[in-house]
Amino acid sequence: MDPLAFDPHTTDPPLLKNNSKFKSYKTSHAEYPEIRVFFRQHVKADELYRANGPLPLLVFVPGLGGSVAQFHPLLSSLVDLAPCLSMDWPGGGRSGFAPTTWEAYTPEALGELLETIIEDHRDKEAEQTVVLIGHSMGTAYSAWLANTKVAHTTPLAKYVVGVVGICPLASPLNEQMTAWARRLMWVPGWVFDLWRAWDGMGGPDSPSVNRFVGEDADRELKVLQYRYNKQSRTPVWRRMFYAWLPTYQDGKAVGGMTDMVASWADLDVPVYLIAAEKDTLTPPTEVDKIVEAMNKGSRNGAGTGKDISATDEELAAASAAPINDSTSLRSHLPQTIGDITEETFTSDRKSRSRSRPPSSDDPDDDPSTPEESPADVPPQPRIPHKAVQSIVMPAPANHTVLYSPRSVRAVAGLISDFLATHITGRLSLAWQLQYLSREGKWDVKNLNKWKSVAPVSAPIGPAKEPLFRAMKTLREVDDVHCPSEFAAAWGQLVGHIVDISKDQPVYDPRGLERAGIHYHKFPTVSKVPPESHEVEGFIQLIDSLRRENGEDDKRLIGVHCHYGFNRTGYFIVCYLVERCGFGVQEAIEAFAAARPNGIRHSHFLDRLYVRYNVDGPLK
Repeated sequence: MDPLAFDPHTTDPPLLKNNSKFKSYKTSHAEYPEIRVFFRQHVKADELYRANGPLPLLVFVPGLGGSVAQFHPLLSSLVDLAPCLSMDWPGGGRSGFAPTTWEAYTPEALGELLETIIEDHRDKEAEQTVVLIGHSMGTAYSAWLANTKVAHTTPLAKYVVGVVGICPLASPLNEQMTAWARRLMWVPGWVFDLWRAWDGMGGPDSPSVNRFVGEDADRELKVLQYRYNKQSRTPVWRRMFYAWLPTYQDGKAVGGMTDMVASWADLDVPVYLIAAEKDTLTPPTEVDKIVEAMNKGSRNGAGTGKDISATDEELAAASAAPINDSTSLRSHLPQTIGDITEETFTSDRKSRSRSRPPSSDDPDDDPSTPEESPADVPPQPRIPHKAVQSIVMPAPANHTVLYSPRSVRAVAGLISDFLATHITGRLSLAWQLQYLSREGKWDVKNLNKWKSVAPVSAPIGPAKEPLFRAMKTLREVDDVHCPSEFAAAWGQLVGHIVDISKDQPVYDPRGLERAGIHYHKFPTVSKVPPESHEVEGFIQLIDSLRRENGEDDKRLIGVHCHYGFNRTGYFIVCYLVERCGFGVQEAIEAFAAARPNGIRHSHFLDRLYVRYNVDGPLK
């Protein structure tokens, strides 16, 4: 057995293994007896369920020959935001190859199967909404499922509130390519298998792998792609591909999956398209076709010429605006749902917070308690406005952008931003963490947590000249980690303290100053990745402190938030990348080595990869 082509039945990562089941589904087209379904409920679903219903269900739709496994790196980040659902196509991944009839693999048949699976997991009683996240051919299924103007077997389409297309597909093969593909499908299966074996010679360095990832791809990605290729069954691939092929009559495509552009144009929800510069299978020009088609439509019908694409700032402003006109909501949903906004949800959080009974350990009795209040989610409609947003991931990103180690964290960050900004603010992990942190920072539970954290990290930075030590906040009333004890233990090693917590420090900085340790306040909000202007300000501050130290003062710079992991790590990583020549992954690992377990929240890590692999540090 080829050791590189691992058996997905035995090597699923824990996230997939622990949250997957095999289920049987019967549709009007066929019965599918062994479908692998991944479903993971949000771990805090009950606590976040409030007036405007449960969090949206995120549904991940694989492409041709794809599987749930290809979504694993993305799921690892997004399962923290919302409940997540995905499935292996019949005969793909871990699903059984049954039935075997060609009719069971047409777009209509598989579309109905996908719709049935989603409805089996969606909380219909609570009218839970859905966001579809597709890859390659899966984006066409997503657009079709979200299109309320075509016939469906369930009411799912009216509950879809957003679509994310990764390497999206817009147009069918042209007449010449279709004719060639149809002839290829008449080749006997055993001959097709021989061709695949020849095409796969060389394993991770084979033409079949390089076609996806490029000849210069990292070894890790090549091995991963080789495994995915080996797991794609020829009979299933042929059935799905053949059913998608149109028939050309007088130069016009009919049948198959020919109305993809129309499906995109009819969408009445926010759409986010992520293409890859080096994608040769679904090139970035597909995005242009979709954006053009959507811009020709409007909420009042197609052909009005209304431009719905916009800048990030314009879309954010539109999403934040209060909605008072009922006509701006999807008319097929009950008015009572449409009128509920995030403002209602935020008000409910406030009333619940006020009703918390006092205790002898109430943080209000502690004068050193920081009062960082969670930022309220701007008012947003339950059903968001139609919009289209797109990005082309720079080279070397290609069709594997979904699972390439180089790009997947950035993709996760981009999707997270889109969900929180254009679908609902409740899909911001930062907001969720703030909402769930209803108890004071220094009640018994959190005080014990603070005491369990190491006070000061090992040196961080270039090996010969480290620059930083990450810290948890000092506490005036603590016997160990207070200004006087810190000065006695660390005064010869740390010359500056940069306090990045938002509010007044829970210690008297004058105790540091008297010992010759200079205190600097640089306030930021907890649980929220710093914005670009904050990073630039932090870098300028550190630059000035290094100049102030001079060559003779080798004392390091201490940086702390409350615990010294997420915000602290984020700023330090940014400085290492922008001033010390570290790569983003190298800087993240260096921080984690000095401050185990490093940056803990996935949305901080995703944002770092977006900053340095997509946006660029000056944006």
